[in-house]
Amino acid sequence: KGSMVQGLTAHYYANASFRGKPVVTRVDKQINFDWDAARPVPGVPAKSFSVSWTGTVQAPTPGEYMMQVTLSHCYPCHDLESYTMWVDGHQVASGATNESSSSRSSRMPVFTVDFKNTKPHSFRLEYSHKSKLFGAGITLNWYPPEAALREQAVAAAKKSDVVVAVMGLSPDFVGEEMPIKVPGFNGGGKTKLTLPETQQELLHALVATGKPVVVVLMAGSAVALDWSAEHAAAILDAWYPGEAGGTAIGETLSGVNDPGGKLPVTFYQSVKQLPPFTDYSMKNRTYRYFTGQPLYAFGYGLSYTRFQYSNVHLSTKSLAAGAPLMVDADVTNTGKMAGDAVTEVYVAPPQNGVNPLHALKGFDRVHLAPGQTRHLTFTLGARQLSLVNEAGKRNVEPGKYQIFVGGSQPTGNAAQTVDFSIHGTKALPE
Repeated sequence: KGSMVQGLTAHYYANASFRGKPVVTRVDKQINFDWDAARPVPGVPAKSFSVSWTGTVQAPTPGEYMMQVTLSHCYPCHDLESYTMWVDGHQVASGATNESSSSRSSRMPVFTVDFKNTKPHSFRLEYSHKSKLFGAGITLNWYPPEAALREQAVAAAKKSDVVVAVMGLSPDFVGEEMPIKVPGFNGGGKTKLTLPETQQELLHALVATGKPVVVVLMAGSAVALDWSAEHAAAILDAWYPGEAGGTAIGETLSGVNDPGGKLPVTFYQSVKQLPPFTDYSMKNRTYRYFTGQPLYAFGYGLSYTRFQYSNVHLSTKSLAAGAPLMVDADVTNTGKMAGDAVTEVYVAPPQNGVNPLHALKGFDRVHLAPGQTRHLTFTLGARQLSLVNEAGKRNVEPGKYQIFVGGSQPTGNAAQTVDFSIHGTKALPE
């Protein structure tokens, strides 16, 4: 988005018809704005305004480039938006919405621009918005030749000490009822868990330079990074981080911040580890019933320091159904850097073919200086110790249970696992 377009001077008008003098004139780095329910700039009304961007556009290699304007999502719309784009004084695209329509697609038709050379070309894009409600915003997208960009990335990597490769997915490809059908994506859903093929090719090329590659993963769901797990120097899962995401990522990569996050979902190796989509049973679904070896387990997460758990004990090893259970443990920062210890408490119930293998029932996050120890106490009530049977009824059931306390899912470490029993049965509200 926008990296082809340079030196953008933006004129913002307080009406939708470019009349009068602009209220604000400024330099915009790129055309990528969402002004839904917001004024684009001070002094310009949110319901009626226009913007004119002028600058230059420069292609990395000669050829035909697909481009597309995306308008901000809105519902209900009832707005009138229009845009027109010129290159070298020639109109190359235009479009408008229907003011009477209550809904519309945010994607305008794709158009092509033929760049004969890599010299700067004059550029102008005009956008106007008028509505009774909200829904303003515009993004200019371009689809460059993959090979050319990959060559540029590899050339830059060869000159670098460390490569930070920002990879992942986008709301442009993953969502609900989307007109997208490309390898790995269909209708807003994912048909594969891997990175898009073009990103995989780029990552392979970057690793082939011999430079350390740090993958920063942007996504709203699990991604199978099996090849990256073997070849990347590090992987930082940033999800969709928001406005302060760049600062947070930079501080974490530079060591100013010690990461303490834990995965809220299972990262499977591939879709082959999952049952068919039409199978509605819980077998091998979610960490509670998954019997395979995931790529990264639910609750997993590394730190620049290390934490040790000890002195795990329970208030009782023979619990009456419905009574609370107290879980105590110590956590110590055994590393050389201050950091946040995220302690996870799992309960493993009796196995009968229906109960989960184990389930997270409590967690706590504490900041520890190097060498510091904190004593933690968790209270597990009847609901946290209950199970749902095949009839859909929730009860505290009798039997032998296990409690595990640590920084991840149960590992089999006897020092962090304590057995206890529940006697009697207690029915709970659904």
